[in-house]
Amino acid sequence: MQRSLRLSISLSGAAALALSNGALLPAIAQEDGSANDLGVMSISLKDVVKPTLGFQGALQGAGTPNQAGIGGFLPLSVGDNSVFFADVLLNANFADYGGNSSIVNTEVAGTTISTSSRLGYRWLNGDRSWMYGVNGGYDSRPMNTGNAETGVTLYDKESAFFQQIAAGLEAVSDTWNFNAYALIPVGDTEQQLNRAFQGGALDTYGLDVGYFITPDLNASVGYYYQSGDLGEADGSGVQVELDYQIADGLTAGINVSYDEEFETRVSGNIEYRFGSNSSVAETKKKAWLTI
Repeated sequence: MQRSLRLSISLSGAAALALSNGALLPAIAQEDGSANDLGVMSISLKDVVKPTLGFQGALQGAGTPNQAGIGGFLPLSVGDNSVFFADVLLNANFADYGGNSSIVNTEVAGTTISTSSRLGYRWLNGDRSWMYGVNGGYDSRPMNTGNAETGVTLYDKESAFFQQIAAGLEAVSDTWNFNAYALIPVGDTEQQLNRAFQGGALDTYGLDVGYFITPDLNASVGYYYQSGDLGEADGSGVQVELDYQIADGLTAGINVSYDEEFETRVSGNIEYRFGSNSSVAETKKKAWLTI
């Protein structure tokens, strides 16, 4: 039995519509002087952390379908130096390009709705030069299947439903950002997609390191390791991403990834956040589920 090796529930590039270095570290990236000199020490997060709503869209990439969705960031408890929050996303997943599978072998068909939810906690260090965070949550993705990417008609097409739990650690300064994540499939992790192909979900672990080239331009490079699918997809991958804030609340990006199973994939994304301003930027979350 041949296998479709990788699928992403992914919100890669979609994300937490929340606070980042912009809201927490005003002016530090552009000016000299201590935090006290700049008045940063006197700013309370209660004054800058607000609920946010936004839209996002992404083109088909490695394991990710063409998609568009709406998400929200909800501060549940905000202190002077910390915030406990919920972050949710609802995504519509569309069909693959003809003859080009976003997984492997089998094209994704039709429209389905995936979900992603996170609970997290973020806090500032003593001199407010870094923000740290932890988060965890749950992702789901139903999937309709089509024909083979070669154009061959496949029979007995099945709808599949995949789930994963996720955990992440993050650290953000005025110039650097780090994001470590673990994504663990749960439930029925191996499912029949059609008469010819099965899909098996993968455990994925990764680390992204980003650098703010300018306050509006962020470049990142990432490494991930995936395992599962009866050992057929075990291995490492790398990805590079470039994001640019076009205007207040409007960000566009491009992502290039490579691993042995998927080879090279390129995807673009765009998102807009209501209630955003020049001092409130985005902190992304990863949500990879692969088969």
